[in-house]
Amino acid sequence: MPSTSLRALLLWASVSLVIHPVCYGQIADSEAAVVADIPVNYTEAKAGSYTLPDPLRLNDGQPVKNSKTWVEKRRPEIKKLIEENWYGRAPLRPKEMSFEIVEQGAPAFEGKGIRRQVTIHFTKERSGPKMELLLYLPAKSAGPAPVFLNMSFLANNLTVADPKVKVGLRWDRETRTQTPADARPVSGAGATPANRGPRGLRVEQFLDAGIGIATFTKDDLAPDFVRSEALGVKAIYLKPGQSKPADDEWGAIAAWAWGASRALDYLETDKGVDAKRVAIHGVSRLGKTALWAGAVDERFAMVIASCSGEGGAAIARRNYGETLAHMAAPTRFPYQFAGNYAKYSNKVNEWPVDANMLIAIIAPRPLLLQTGNTDKWSDPHGEFLAAVAAGPVYELLGKKGLGTTKFPAPGEPILHDVGYYMHDGGHGTVPGDFEVYIDFMKMHLMK
Repeated sequence: MPSTSLRALLLWASVSLVIHPVCYGQIADSEAAVVADIPVNYTEAKAGSYTLPDPLRLNDGQPVKNSKTWVEKRRPEIKKLIEENWYGRAPLRPKEMSFEIVEQGAPAFEGKGIRRQVTIHFTKERSGPKMELLLYLPAKSAGPAPVFLNMSFLANNLTVADPKVKVGLRWDRETRTQTPADARPVSGAGATPANRGPRGLRVEQFLDAGIGIATFTKDDLAPDFVRSEALGVKAIYLKPGQSKPADDEWGAIAAWAWGASRALDYLETDKGVDAKRVAIHGVSRLGKTALWAGAVDERFAMVIASCSGEGGAAIARRNYGETLAHMAAPTRFPYQFAGNYAKYSNKVNEWPVDANMLIAIIAPRPLLLQTGNTDKWSDPHGEFLAAVAAGPVYELLGKKGLGTTKFPAPGEPILHDVGYYMHDGGHGTVPGDFEVYIDFMKMHLMK
């Protein structure tokens, strides 16, 4: 791989580590708000200036000038910093994990696909936590197919429009137990965006493109509510007398990402899958999860993160939309992160990492950030700026970052090795986003 190029150095100089608010008119200002008794700024001019940690400078201050130093020294440094101060360390693959093929291969979607259902057991007794993996492969594929691995808010039977999918489980916040996922509100107070709603995964689009598609629910790994640190797969690893993981150990996002790696463990055994061409995808908090899964597990060939926002691809040092303090507030989402994360709620500028570093350690693999221009809470502009700031690492490794510092208009994708696409709309995915996903996969995984 080439050493640091002049182009990379010029781009880094143009971005600078000191970032000042710049607005290209795509995200209109809104009135300020208050969430969890914490102010929320929606005015770009008030986002503030800040200095980002430099991904191309070692902890001892020495510059990273070549790919060898990046791979052997700097990337491991950043990964460790993120583990300890953001998502938390997760265990390795369980030695006694096993795969139970519930359905070997049945025709689905009018013969376009072959459906496979797999239960992944994490313990020898098979009585503990387990996850259900649903896989569709193109029926007419000439060989092992690339796969779009989706992480869902809902059980598999509520994620796809296929009545033959077994009923999964969901966590009940009141009883703190898992119950059958045979119903979920689709409107009103309990509604979720279209991307999370029942049967919202567009399986046929991927099959028509020659791409397999797999999905599992985060509820199979860890609950998504406060004071749940000892539930789900984390319970397997608690030591006697330990009520929750240590402050540098996994939160829910790391547990969900750990589940994505276990799904990939299975996909590596499936002869219908090309496991070297698997893209990991998630939306919102699962967009954060996709970023961390791809960062920590280099077997994932591509990362597609939708509306990951604060705690994901958006720069935390920006005072815009949701902030680190909002994420870590005791009544909101502290359980999603390592315990150390909350220590920076009121001193984010002292946090040793930020979103540009998370994006950087995904390099040189392709990364697509997808968002919506009205999703101000998730700070679409902050995601774009983080991707720009991570560009020099991609350049160092011989790849192409965004290649621009100009914020694009909605509907104008930038698709290089780093991609950015903002639909005209709000949080989550819309049907047209999946076409962009497929185009990105074709560009990088189906040449």
